[in-house]
Amino acid sequence: MTSGISGLASTASATSAASKSGNATEIASNFTQFLTLLTTQLKNQNPLDPMDTNQFTQQLVQFAGVEQQLKTNDRLDNILTASQSASSATATSYIGKTITASGASSQLSGGSAAWTLTPARAASKAVITILDSNSNVVATQATSLAAGSQAYTWNGKTSAGLTAPDGTYSIKVSATDATGSTVAVDTSLSGTVDEVDLSGSSPVLLIGSQKVPLSSVQTIGLSTSGA
Repeated sequence: MTSGISGLASTASATSAASKSGNATEIASNFTQFLTLLTTQLKNQNPLDPMDTNQFTQQLVQFAGVEQQLKTNDRLDNILTASQSASSATATSYIGKTITASGASSQLSGGSAAWTLTPARAASKAVITILDSNSNVVATQATSLAAGSQAYTWNGKTSAGLTAPDGTYSIKVSATDATGSTVAVDTSLSGTVDEVDLSGSSPVLLIGSQKVPLSSVQTIGLSTSGA
């Protein structure tokens, strides 16, 4: 009968690695069977050769540990669900507001794509390169950048004078100051949030067709609704 008790304990341990559904019911059923077998064995044991108490004590501890793990997993799932709900509620409040998000990509739409460039200091020479989604160079422009954040807008014209199709484009900036030293330039995406995609594990803001993870938002402007 001791082997039967050990088998139930092993089954209880296995449930901790199984799917969540039905685990609590299964462990409760196994534990009831365990106690029934244990009680029966204690009643019918040989007084001259009693059952090893260390063995069933360890099995009781094993059952308790698995049960506690299941309860902990339930609590963590509840916390995760609450956190996702709060994040979704926060994301929907961004609709209609202008944001600035980190990243080098922007959406060309209606002949305009915008970025916010922030050089570490004034750059007397800066070469701005626009690349398409396949990392092919579409356009380049030489300019200068003042210190501090500033908007840069690309009109959608390629180096050959053609109009680039709408889509996602990225920007790369190579800048130097008056002494020829390299100047780091931070790039970001600015625009009005049109909608929020809640289908994934975390909310994603949409500016046109450009997807912006909620975690990448740096600044939030006033609503553009005119209210």
